[in-house]
Amino acid sequence: MLIYAVCGAGIGTSVLLKSNAERALSMLGIEAEVRAVSIEEARGADKMAQVVLATPEILDQLAGIPAEVIAINNIFDLGELGEKLKATLS
Repeated sequence: MLIYAVCGAGIGTSVLLKSNAERALSMLGIEAEVRAVSIEEARGADKMAQVVLATPEILDQLAGIPAEVIAINNIFDLGELGEKLKATLS
């Protein structure tokens, strides 16, 4: 499974989101590859992720991509990440 952690440039929020998503997935016992990417990379990727994690501010820019897009309100909240990933991946 491939998961994208997305932010505007792919080097700030997405890196933090990637790290915390990996922690949450580990706590859930779910194996997945998580990549930090920019909006442009997520929209034009050769290999599209099955799941995209993003903050609410950029969701409209991800409209139409063929993936499950999950809004993460607090990228530091492992509980929120875990709940939303579990609900999507179950």
